[in-house]
Amino acid sequence: MSLPETSYLQLTTDLRICRALTGMWQVSGAHGYVAPAAALQRMVDYHDAGFTTWDLADHYGPAEDFVGAFRRQLAEERGPEALDEVRAFTKWVPRRGRVTRQSVAEAVNTSLRRMGVEQLDLLQFHWWDYADTGYLDALDHLAELRDAGKIRHLGLTNFDTEHLALILARGVRVVSHQVQYSLLDRRPAQRMEALCREHGVQLLAYGAVCGGLLSERYLDKPEPRPIDLDTASLRKYKQIVDAWGGWDLFQDLLHATKRVADCHGVRMATVAVCAILDRPLVAGVIVGTRLGVRDHLADTARIFDLRLTPADVAELDALQSRARDLSQVIGDVGDEYRAVSAAG
Repeated sequence: MSLPETSYLQLTTDLRICRALTGMWQVSGAHGYVAPAAALQRMVDYHDAGFTTWDLADHYGPAEDFVGAFRRQLAEERGPEALDEVRAFTKWVPRRGRVTRQSVAEAVNTSLRRMGVEQLDLLQFHWWDYADTGYLDALDHLAELRDAGKIRHLGLTNFDTEHLALILARGVRVVSHQVQYSLLDRRPAQRMEALCREHGVQLLAYGAVCGGLLSERYLDKPEPRPIDLDTASLRKYKQIVDAWGGWDLFQDLLHATKRVADCHGVRMATVAVCAILDRPLVAGVIVGTRLGVRDHLADTARIFDLRLTPADVAELDALQSRARDLSQVIGDVGDEYRAVSAAG
Protein backbone atom coordinates (compact mmCIF):
# COMPACT_ATOMS: atom_id res chain seq x y z
CA MET A 1 0.00 0.00 0.00
CA SER A 2 1.22 3.50 -0.78
CA LEU A 3 -0.51 6.83 -0.34
CA PRO A 4 -0.86 9.44 -3.10
CA GLU A 5 1.06 12.70 -2.90
CA THR A 6 -2.18 14.48 -1.93
CA SER A 7 -2.01 12.56 1.36
CA TYR A 8 0.75 14.88 2.53
CA LEU A 9 0.84 18.55 3.43
CA GLN A 10 3.61 21.03 4.07
CA LEU A 11 2.37 22.22 7.46
CA THR A 12 5.32 24.60 7.63
CA THR A 13 8.29 25.12 5.35
CA ASP A 14 10.23 22.54 7.37
CA LEU A 15 7.47 20.16 8.45
CA ARG A 16 5.76 17.80 6.00
CA ILE A 17 2.99 15.69 7.47
CA CYS A 18 0.63 12.91 6.49
CA ARG A 19 -2.86 14.41 6.63
CA ALA A 20 -4.16 11.29 8.37
CA LEU A 21 -2.29 11.37 11.66
CA THR A 22 -2.22 8.17 13.64
CA GLY A 23 -3.52 8.87 17.14
CA MET A 24 -1.97 7.10 20.12
CA TRP A 25 -4.44 7.91 22.91
CA GLN A 26 -5.52 4.29 22.51
CA VAL A 27 -2.26 3.00 24.03
CA SER A 28 -2.78 5.00 27.22
CA GLY A 29 -4.44 2.14 29.10
CA ALA A 30 -7.94 3.57 28.87
CA HIS A 31 -8.74 1.36 25.87
CA GLY A 32 -7.50 -2.01 27.10
CA TYR A 33 -4.15 -3.74 27.06
CA VAL A 34 -1.76 -3.19 24.16
CA ALA A 35 1.15 -5.61 23.74
CA PRO A 36 4.33 -3.58 23.16
CA ALA A 37 5.90 -5.94 20.60
CA ALA A 38 2.72 -6.11 18.53
CA ALA A 39 2.25 -2.34 18.79
CA LEU A 40 5.78 -1.64 17.57
CA GLN A 41 5.40 -3.96 14.59
CA ARG A 42 2.14 -2.28 13.68
CA MET A 43 3.84 1.12 13.86
CA VAL A 44 6.29 -0.14 11.26
CA ASP A 45 3.37 -1.34 9.13
CA TYR A 46 1.72 2.08 9.34
CA HIS A 47 4.95 3.82 8.44
CA ASP A 48 5.53 1.54 5.46
CA ALA A 49 1.99 2.23 4.26
CA GLY A 50 2.74 5.97 4.24
CA PHE A 51 1.21 6.99 7.56
CA THR A 52 4.32 8.81 8.76
CA THR A 53 2.81 11.21 11.31
CA TRP A 54 1.90 10.32 14.89
CA ASP A 55 -0.13 12.20 17.47
CA LEU A 56 0.56 11.48 21.13
CA ALA A 57 1.01 13.11 24.52
CA ASP A 58 3.15 12.98 27.61
CA HIS A 59 0.23 11.48 29.53
CA TYR A 60 -0.80 8.83 26.99
CA GLY A 61 0.79 6.04 28.99
CA PRO A 62 3.80 4.61 27.11
CA ALA A 63 3.09 6.49 23.84
CA GLU A 64 6.29 8.56 23.91
CA ASP A 65 8.28 5.45 24.83
CA PHE A 66 6.70 3.58 21.92
CA VAL A 67 7.82 6.32 19.55
CA GLY A 68 11.34 6.10 20.95
CA ALA A 69 11.44 2.32 20.54
CA PHE A 70 9.94 2.54 17.06
CA ARG A 71 12.56 5.06 15.97
CA ARG A 72 15.38 2.91 17.34
CA GLN A 73 14.04 -0.19 15.60
CA LEU A 74 13.64 1.64 12.31
CA ALA A 75 17.15 3.10 12.48
CA GLU A 76 18.73 -0.24 13.40
CA GLU A 77 17.00 -2.14 10.62
CA ARG A 78 17.12 0.45 7.85
CA GLY A 79 19.67 3.07 8.81
CA PRO A 80 19.29 6.56 10.33
CA GLU A 81 17.99 8.03 7.05
CA ALA A 82 14.83 5.96 7.52
CA LEU A 83 13.83 8.41 10.25
CA ASP A 84 13.74 11.41 7.91
CA GLU A 85 9.99 11.12 7.27
CA VAL A 86 8.92 10.16 10.79
CA ARG A 87 6.94 12.94 12.46
CA ALA A 88 5.74 12.61 16.06
CA PHE A 89 3.64 15.40 17.58
CA THR A 90 3.43 15.19 21.35
CA LYS A 91 1.57 17.29 23.89
CA TRP A 92 2.45 18.79 27.20
CA VAL A 93 -0.49 18.74 29.60
CA PRO A 94 0.82 20.11 32.89
CA ARG A 95 -0.92 19.41 36.14
CA ARG A 96 -2.78 22.28 37.69
CA GLY A 97 -0.58 24.66 39.60
CA ARG A 98 2.34 26.99 39.14
CA VAL A 99 4.74 26.42 36.27
CA THR A 100 8.31 27.65 36.21
CA ARG A 101 11.01 27.87 33.57
CA GLN A 102 12.62 24.84 35.22
CA SER A 103 9.43 22.73 35.25
CA VAL A 104 8.77 23.53 31.60
CA ALA A 105 12.32 22.58 30.64
CA GLU A 106 12.09 19.35 32.63
CA ALA A 107 8.86 18.37 30.89
CA VAL A 108 10.33 19.02 27.45
CA ASN A 109 13.54 17.17 28.30
CA THR A 110 11.52 14.19 29.50
CA SER A 111 9.66 14.02 26.18
CA LEU A 112 12.93 14.36 24.25
CA ARG A 113 14.46 11.50 26.21
CA ARG A 114 11.45 9.20 25.95
CA MET A 115 11.05 9.77 22.21
CA GLY A 116 14.78 9.54 21.50
CA VAL A 117 14.99 12.84 19.62
CA GLU A 118 17.04 16.01 19.93
CA GLN A 119 14.15 18.23 18.86
CA LEU A 120 10.40 17.86 19.19
CA ASP A 121 8.69 18.34 15.82
CA LEU A 122 5.59 19.91 17.35
CA LEU A 123 4.74 20.42 21.00
CA GLN A 124 1.02 20.94 21.54
CA PHE A 125 0.18 22.73 24.78
CA HIS A 126 -2.98 22.27 26.85
CA TRP A 127 -4.10 24.18 29.96
CA TRP A 128 -6.89 23.33 32.36
CA ASP A 129 -7.91 26.54 34.11
CA TYR A 130 -8.11 29.91 32.39
CA ALA A 131 -8.46 31.64 35.75
CA ASP A 132 -4.83 30.70 36.30
CA THR A 133 -2.93 32.86 33.82
CA GLY A 134 0.19 30.74 34.27
CA TYR A 135 -0.48 29.37 30.80
CA LEU A 136 0.96 32.60 29.41
CA ASP A 137 4.18 32.12 31.38
CA ALA A 138 4.31 28.49 30.26
CA LEU A 139 4.00 29.54 26.62
CA ASP A 140 6.74 32.13 27.05
CA HIS A 141 9.04 29.44 28.44
CA LEU A 142 8.10 27.05 25.64
CA ALA A 143 8.86 29.76 23.09
CA GLU A 144 12.31 30.15 24.63
CA LEU A 145 12.92 26.42 24.28
CA ARG A 146 11.73 26.57 20.68
CA ASP A 147 14.14 29.40 19.97
CA ALA A 148 16.89 27.34 21.63
CA GLY A 149 16.20 24.48 19.21
CA LYS A 150 14.58 21.94 21.52
CA ILE A 151 11.18 22.40 19.88
CA ARG A 152 10.67 22.96 16.17
CA HIS A 153 7.15 24.40 16.38
CA LEU A 154 4.51 25.15 19.00
CA GLY A 155 0.87 24.19 18.77
CA LEU A 156 -2.11 24.28 21.11
CA THR A 157 -4.84 21.86 21.97
CA ASN A 158 -8.40 22.55 23.16
CA PHE A 159 -8.17 26.28 23.75
CA ASP A 160 -11.32 28.29 23.14
CA THR A 161 -11.47 31.11 20.62
CA GLU A 162 -11.15 33.87 23.20
CA HIS A 163 -7.99 32.50 24.77
CA LEU A 164 -6.46 31.53 21.45
CA ALA A 165 -6.92 35.17 20.43
CA LEU A 166 -5.18 36.33 23.64
CA ILE A 167 -2.24 34.01 22.98
CA LEU A 168 -1.88 35.18 19.39
CA ALA A 169 -2.17 38.84 20.42
CA ARG A 170 0.67 38.24 22.87
CA GLY A 171 2.86 37.39 19.88
CA VAL A 172 3.25 33.67 20.55
CA ARG A 173 3.90 31.91 17.23
CA VAL A 174 1.51 28.98 16.98
CA VAL A 175 1.34 26.86 13.83
CA SER A 176 -1.52 24.52 14.76
CA HIS A 177 -4.43 24.03 17.10
CA GLN A 178 -5.84 20.58 17.87
CA VAL A 179 -9.61 20.56 18.32
CA GLN A 180 -12.56 18.20 18.36
CA TYR A 181 -14.29 18.34 14.98
CA SER A 182 -16.84 15.93 13.52
CA LEU A 183 -20.15 15.70 11.69
CA LEU A 184 -21.72 16.18 15.14
CA ASP A 185 -19.34 18.69 16.67
CA ARG A 186 -18.98 21.64 14.32
CA ARG A 187 -18.03 24.24 16.88
CA PRO A 188 -14.69 25.07 15.22
CA ALA A 189 -16.56 26.38 12.16
CA GLN A 190 -18.46 28.97 14.18
CA ARG A 191 -15.64 31.24 15.40
CA MET A 192 -12.37 29.34 15.53
CA GLU A 193 -11.82 28.93 11.81
CA ALA A 194 -12.04 32.67 11.11
CA LEU A 195 -9.46 33.48 13.79
CA CYS A 196 -7.12 30.74 12.58
CA ARG A 197 -7.42 31.91 8.99
CA GLU A 198 -6.51 35.45 10.03
CA HIS A 199 -3.37 34.30 11.85
CA GLY A 200 -2.25 31.40 9.67
CA VAL A 201 -2.99 28.72 12.28
CA GLN A 202 -4.02 25.34 10.90
CA LEU A 203 -6.35 22.89 12.63
CA LEU A 204 -5.60 19.30 13.56
CA ALA A 205 -8.94 17.59 14.12
CA TYR A 206 -9.76 14.66 16.37
CA GLY A 207 -13.00 12.84 17.11
CA ALA A 208 -14.11 12.59 13.46
CA VAL A 209 -15.39 9.03 13.90
CA CYS A 210 -16.58 9.63 17.47
CA GLY A 211 -14.44 6.91 18.96
CA GLY A 212 -15.89 4.35 16.55
CA LEU A 213 -19.55 5.23 17.09
CA LEU A 214 -19.78 6.68 13.60
CA SER A 215 -19.46 3.31 11.89
CA GLU A 216 -21.38 0.27 10.67
CA ARG A 217 -20.92 -1.34 14.07
CA TYR A 218 -23.59 0.94 15.59
CA LEU A 219 -25.94 1.28 12.62
CA ASP A 220 -29.47 0.13 13.52
CA LYS A 221 -28.30 -0.95 16.95
CA PRO A 222 -30.04 -0.13 20.23
CA GLU A 223 -28.56 2.60 22.34
CA PRO A 224 -25.54 1.14 24.16
CA ARG A 225 -25.65 0.87 27.92
CA PRO A 226 -22.80 2.36 29.95
CA ILE A 227 -21.43 -1.14 30.50
CA ASP A 228 -21.24 -1.62 26.73
CA LEU A 229 -18.97 1.39 26.29
CA ASP A 230 -15.73 -0.40 27.04
CA THR A 231 -13.20 2.27 26.01
CA ALA A 232 -12.58 5.84 27.08
CA SER A 233 -13.27 6.98 23.50
CA LEU A 234 -16.70 5.37 23.38
CA ARG A 235 -17.65 6.85 26.74
CA LYS A 236 -16.44 10.30 25.75
CA TYR A 237 -18.18 10.44 22.39
CA LYS A 238 -21.42 8.90 23.60
CA GLN A 239 -21.68 12.02 25.76
CA ILE A 240 -21.27 14.09 22.60
CA VAL A 241 -24.02 12.09 20.90
CA ASP A 242 -26.33 12.72 23.86
CA ALA A 243 -25.57 16.44 23.88
CA TRP A 244 -25.98 16.72 20.10
CA GLY A 245 -29.40 15.16 19.83
CA GLY A 246 -29.58 11.65 21.25
CA TRP A 247 -29.42 8.14 19.86
CA ASP A 248 -32.43 8.31 17.54
CA LEU A 249 -31.15 11.37 15.71
CA PHE A 250 -27.69 9.84 15.65
CA GLN A 251 -29.16 6.81 13.89
CA ASP A 252 -30.48 9.15 11.20
CA LEU A 253 -26.96 10.54 10.79
CA LEU A 254 -25.57 7.02 10.57
CA HIS A 255 -28.05 6.19 7.82
CA ALA A 256 -27.14 9.34 5.90
CA THR A 257 -23.46 8.50 6.24
CA LYS A 258 -24.13 4.94 5.13
CA ARG A 259 -25.93 6.13 1.98
CA VAL A 260 -22.98 8.34 1.04
CA ALA A 261 -20.49 5.57 1.84
CA ASP A 262 -22.37 3.04 -0.30
CA CYS A 263 -22.42 5.45 -3.25
CA HIS A 264 -18.62 5.58 -3.14
CA GLY A 265 -17.92 2.00 -2.12
CA VAL A 266 -16.22 2.93 1.16
CA ARG A 267 -16.81 2.50 4.88
CA MET A 268 -18.80 4.99 6.91
CA ALA A 269 -15.78 6.05 8.96
CA THR A 270 -13.96 6.94 5.73
CA VAL A 271 -16.78 9.34 4.84
CA ALA A 272 -16.78 10.84 8.34
CA VAL A 273 -13.03 11.52 8.23
CA CYS A 274 -13.09 12.87 4.68
CA ALA A 275 -15.89 15.32 5.52
CA ILE A 276 -13.71 16.94 8.17
CA LEU A 277 -10.48 16.72 6.18
CA ASP A 278 -12.22 18.73 3.45
CA ARG A 279 -12.73 21.67 5.80
CA PRO A 280 -10.56 24.56 4.55
CA LEU A 281 -8.55 25.14 7.75
CA VAL A 282 -8.06 21.45 8.61
CA ALA A 283 -4.49 20.37 7.90
CA GLY A 284 -4.99 16.85 9.20
CA VAL A 285 -7.39 14.49 10.95
CA ILE A 286 -6.24 12.29 13.81
CA VAL A 287 -7.46 8.71 13.47
CA GLY A 288 -6.92 6.64 16.57
CA THR A 289 -5.77 3.04 16.45
CA ARG A 290 -5.40 0.28 19.03
CA LEU A 291 -2.01 -0.78 17.74
CA GLY A 292 -1.75 -4.54 17.43
CA VAL A 293 -5.34 -4.97 18.62
CA ARG A 294 -7.66 -3.30 16.14
CA ASP A 295 -7.06 -0.79 13.39
CA HIS A 296 -8.48 0.28 10.06
CA LEU A 297 -5.37 1.05 8.04
CA ALA A 298 -6.83 0.16 4.63
CA ASP A 299 -10.07 2.04 5.26
CA THR A 300 -8.17 5.12 6.42
CA ALA A 301 -6.11 5.07 3.23
CA ARG A 302 -9.32 5.33 1.20
CA ILE A 303 -9.98 8.87 2.43
CA PHE A 304 -7.42 10.11 -0.08
CA ASP A 305 -9.33 8.50 -2.97
CA LEU A 306 -12.72 9.79 -1.87
CA ARG A 307 -14.18 12.99 -3.30
CA LEU A 308 -17.40 14.04 -1.62
CA THR A 309 -19.84 15.79 -3.94
CA PRO A 310 -21.96 18.82 -3.01
CA ALA A 311 -24.93 16.42 -2.84
CA ASP A 312 -23.01 14.20 -0.39
CA VAL A 313 -22.19 17.17 1.80
CA ALA A 314 -25.79 18.37 1.72
CA GLU A 315 -26.99 14.95 2.84
CA LEU A 316 -24.51 14.88 5.73
CA ASP A 317 -25.48 18.42 6.73
CA ALA A 318 -29.24 17.97 6.50
CA LEU A 319 -29.72 16.84 10.09
CA GLN A 320 -28.06 19.84 11.68
CA SER A 321 -31.32 21.77 11.77
CA ARG A 322 -32.75 19.08 14.07
CA ALA A 323 -29.67 18.84 16.30
CA ARG A 324 -28.69 20.99 19.26
CA ASP A 325 -26.05 23.65 18.88
CA LEU A 326 -23.17 22.23 20.91
CA SER A 327 -21.78 25.71 21.52
CA GLN A 328 -24.95 26.38 23.50
CA VAL A 329 -24.94 23.01 25.28
CA ILE A 330 -21.20 22.62 25.98
CA GLY A 331 -19.64 25.99 25.16
CA ASP A 332 -16.91 26.97 22.77
CA VAL A 333 -14.20 24.67 21.48
CA GLY A 334 -12.54 22.83 24.36
CA ASP A 335 -14.90 24.07 27.06
CA GLU A 336 -15.67 20.48 28.06
CA TYR A 337 -12.08 20.24 29.33
CA ARG A 338 -12.58 23.17 31.63
CA ALA A 339 -15.48 21.44 33.37
CA VAL A 340 -14.01 17.98 33.90
CA SER A 341 -10.61 16.36 34.12
CA ALA A 342 -10.47 14.48 30.82
CA ALA A 343 -7.69 13.51 28.46
CA GLY A 344 -6.28 16.52 26.59
